Amino acid sequence: MIATSRNILVTGLFFVLSNIASGQPLFVSSGGRDPNCKPPKNRELFHDYIDAQQKIILNADGKNDNQFTPSANDEVNFLLTQALVGKVDALQCKIEKDTLLKDQHKVLYLRGIENLLKFFNSNYTSGKIDPVLLPDIIINYEKCLENDERGQSIEPIISGLSYEVGYSIVKADNTTFLKNAGFKPSQYLLVLKYCLLHPDNIFSILRENPDVPFADSILRTLDKRKFARQFYDYAQANNRLGYVIRNIVDDDFIKTIVIMAKSKSGQQYFCFLDNIVNGRMTIAQIDSVKDDTLSYYKLLVKTQMDYYTRATNKDTAFEFNALTERLMKKAKEGFVNTINGLHTEPAEVRFRCIQPLNAQELYYLAVLTDGSIYTSSFVKGVYPLMMSKINNRGDSLLILLNFDKYRKLIKMAAGYNTLANFLSSFAKGETPEQEDPANTLMRAFVKNLEKTDGPEDAVDVADSYASIAETIKPIADEMLRNVKANFERNENANNKRGMAIYKILNELFLSADTANKIDLTKELGIPPVYEVPFQSLVNDSGRVIMQVFFYGDKDGQGIFRGFVNMFSNANWTITATENWVCINSAKGSPVSIYANKPLPEEGGQDEKAQKALCEYLQNNKLFPTITIHRGHSYYADATIEQMFPSSRIVFLGSCGGYHLINSILAKTPDAHIIASKQIGATEVNRPFFQLLTEKVRNGNNIDWIPFWKELDKMIVAKEFEDYIPPYKNLGALFIKAYKIAMGK
Repeated sequence: MIATSRNILVTGLFFVLSNIASGQPLFVSSGGRDPNCKPPKNRELFHDYIDAQQKIILNADGKNDNQFTPSANDEVNFLLTQALVGKVDALQCKIEKDTLLKDQHKVLYLRGIENLLKFFNSNYTSGKIDPVLLPDIIINYEKCLENDERGQSIEPIISGLSYEVGYSIVKADNTTFLKNAGFKPSQYLLVLKYCLLHPDNIFSILRENPDVPFADSILRTLDKRKFARQFYDYAQANNRLGYVIRNIVDDDFIKTIVIMAKSKSGQQYFCFLDNIVNGRMTIAQIDSVKDDTLSYYKLLVKTQMDYYTRATNKDTAFEFNALTERLMKKAKEGFVNTINGLHTEPAEVRFRCIQPLNAQELYYLAVLTDGSIYTSSFVKGVYPLMMSKINNRGDSLLILLNFDKYRKLIKMAAGYNTLANFLSSFAKGETPEQEDPANTLMRAFVKNLEKTDGPEDAVDVADSYASIAETIKPIADEMLRNVKANFERNENANNKRGMAIYKILNELFLSADTANKIDLTKELGIPPVYEVPFQSLVNDSGRVIMQVFFYGDKDGQGIFRGFVNMFSNANWTITATENWVCINSAKGSPVSIYANKPLPEEGGQDEKAQKALCEYLQNNKLFPTITIHRGHSYYADATIEQMFPSSRIVFLGSCGGYHLINSILAKTPDAHIIASKQIGATEVNRPFFQLLTEKVRNGNNIDWIPFWKELDKMIVAKEFEDYIPPYKNLGALFIKAYKIAMGK
């Protein structure tokens, strides 16, 4: 809706009032019609239609008081009511008294008034039209009628109106002015007005109106940097707008995009758009490498480094994000998926495909696949090879990369327990007074988070702290001091976002040491993180529903058998269907555990079983509040995609599940998440599930600190050290607190 100055509108309303205050009888309010305006019998019905629309608008507030009251200002409401009733009735009289109008035209104009009011009512109630524009709409509709009667174009009138007023007149119906010479030009004019008001919607409005004569001209004027992706997408379309774009031959930028859009390899070209348009690269150069995974990836990395350096100098390339997304896709598809998939093979086989990559290329391979790269792929393959190819000088590597995405690497190195090694590779300060570069880096790691786009960098800082506190405590202590200093800096600058970020980090860092007894719910306003009340896990019938996802590889089939055997005792009963088992508590609180069978993954049978179970739970309103993933990390995304938003506890029993926390929170924002930073182990997963199900069966609240201590006594596997309880998932807690602080 286009805002209009209220002062101007009120002045206009007074003008309208002066025009209608001459005592002209009103059709709606008079209880009968003025004899001078009395229509013949064959047109009475059309006046009744208008009267009905007036009454609908007058009664829109639910009060039968003959008042139109869309405003909080009584004076404005009075004037609007006078316009709706008096001006419309006067226009009806004017049409009836017009001796030059033939009966057919009188009917046409009367139907036009009805449609005008009907259109206004529909659009003002939906918020598309400001109701205080009604007087302008009526006055200018009358002017259009006068021009039409004289055989003159309505275009000059529409040209001088705001978009909303003109839209209300021209769009009200397609019959009143259909034969007017200015009708079609007026429609085009409204499209232009809309485009100028809403440049972000130009492509969608032109798609609906591709025949407007100015389509190619207005496309040429657009900010190419901002609309490059839309140019590409619409140039590909097999419609009239696509034809318009493809036929623009006097704009080099659009011509280049059209060439890409018409090519089957368009996506492989598009991410290099800036370099191509500016003559730094040719399509022929890309053609020479695009079909070779290694060479194309190397070109992407080279361009990423170039674009990032330019961005630091305030020269952001066209579609820089598209390049990074393409690089991420190729890193995952061309290399990480391969080394992940060969996790059972010897290192010389598993990591053969990444041997030709240099340190910078291995760096991007790691930081752009956070969440999908396996722990062993990073720790045993990518990281050591990257360091060896930079002569074990992490500081030199970051300098070569202009520190692009360095926070992501620090977060990953902390999570995979390689941060101490990475920092130890830095040169020492040249003099006793000079700060060591490693300390400078970690200070920068925490600094200026308020200047970053979105919360991702701050989440990485939060995620890293718990690991650093456990393994490199002096650095953790320094991080806490730096957080406090940055809060004070933002407080002095009155930077609200910065103050929120550093307050959250400070409370989270302090809470990582449970001896501090920080109440995060009180300090940050987030839901309780130390406890899940039993009553929050039960459904309306008092039953706890749990869902377990299994996968049909050999490991999954073996784990499933052990899982079912856990419940072969008097406390539980087991029933099975073709696709899943249901395990119900026989004693204690009502608990139902649904687990799909790990049918063979060949042909996607396990996927079909999961889908069948999810549909059954959905159809029977059995919404799980506890979700368990039992499968390798490459299946975790499938579990997250299918899990129910009702989940209050989510357990990822796979390797590196900790790095998928953001994906889980996007699905179920208040979930308590348990996952491993590194290796997922059955020796941990099974005791966790046994303890959790017994707590629930006995109707206990899940109090995580004593729960974790009890679990620690049950588990001897060293992998348990890498499992993170919900209250130490600082990245997840930051996201929750940040959304609250920012009002999102």
